Amino acid sequence: MNDNPQSDLRTRSRWRPLVGGGLLNVALGTYYAWSVYVPALEREFGWTRSQTSLVATIDMATLASTFMIAGLLQDRFGARPIAFFGGVMFSLGLLCTSFVHSLSMLYLTAGLMVGVGLGFGYLAPITVGSKWFPGQRGLVNGLAIGIFAAGSGIFGPVAGSLIGRIGWRATFQVFAAVFLAFTMVGAYLLKDPPVGFQPPVRRTAGGDVKRTVPTVDVATSQVLRLPTFYLLWFAYALGAAAGTMVISQLVPFARSSGFNRQTAAFAISVGALGSALGRFLSGWMSDHLGRLPTLRAVILISMIATPLLYVYRENLVLFYSLLFIVYYCYGTQLSVYTALAGDFWGSKYLATNVGLLLLAWGFAGIMGPILGSRIYVSTGTYQYAFYGAAVFACAALVNLCIVRAPAPPPAAGA
Repeated sequence: MNDNPQSDLRTRSRWRPLVGGGLLNVALGTYYAWSVYVPALEREFGWTRSQTSLVATIDMATLASTFMIAGLLQDRFGARPIAFFGGVMFSLGLLCTSFVHSLSMLYLTAGLMVGVGLGFGYLAPITVGSKWFPGQRGLVNGLAIGIFAAGSGIFGPVAGSLIGRIGWRATFQVFAAVFLAFTMVGAYLLKDPPVGFQPPVRRTAGGDVKRTVPTVDVATSQVLRLPTFYLLWFAYALGAAAGTMVISQLVPFARSSGFNRQTAAFAISVGALGSALGRFLSGWMSDHLGRLPTLRAVILISMIATPLLYVYRENLVLFYSLLFIVYYCYGTQLSVYTALAGDFWGSKYLATNVGLLLLAWGFAGIMGPILGSRIYVSTGTYQYAFYGAAVFACAALVNLCIVRAPAPPPAAGA
């Protein structure tokens, strides 16, 4: 018999936003599968690799530039309307993409409209989840963001199959309808905790109560004055660039390595699995091992694995294995940096502080695709792009070795 029905209701209420965030993110995450559409578009219109790759750049630039706007509006109106708007824009962007006949329209629909949908839809699940589960930020953020990564792994191969059967235009239309349903249900389930919410206490293996360590809430205007913020921002931007470069060029890179269309499309699933597990497992690990040690470890691994992916690109087993590792390292950063923002600067201003830090991810999303596509066009190979990504990872690691966690606030009555 439950001695505390109110506590049981509070516990159940915490899980609804996680389900809603999962539905929203699995739809939004399919934007990672953009490269599966690239060959069909280039065949039909004669567009170049740089032209089609610019869609991913516009997506990330728009996504990054709308994070802060979404965060400010979410602080005022709540997560649900922001998520609704994001889902509608994302689905409408896919639908309108199915009617394009020019590059400008492609950039407006698949780039700008989808990017706005991503910017508004992505922020709500991770900030709401962190507020409901402040003691398990890494795990909860890893779950929400991991599902985002899984979207491309689930729907990427489906898109590849549908393109071959019904064409790329009809594929966009089918996905627009499916994802509108997903995002609307998901947004409905998102709700911030009530004022004064206290999460259920956790108990250790010995039965002792384990309470969440209090954190000082730091306003966004104050965060901008902290040297630690800039060290983290540039570490995030440089460390994530390797992942965004590979993601934006994955299918063309796999095809240029000698693999057929099916093998190249399956690489999306391999990468999505790695990214999803990185977000989830490393998020959980960071709850126990610490955010900074976890980040330092995966950046070091990324620095080694990214150039090796190019070196062993023609060996299918090594190609998939190294691709998995590169994506794992990339995915880790998205969940752990988000949890770290809550640890360092508190929950009260989390939406805007996370939005500010996620601008680094947006910068990486711009730099990665440009680096990959332009180097390929100018040299005919991805070699220097992959080696350059390792240099970026090394610079990110240096920054992370300088950063130190803020001192915990003094205990009450001290």
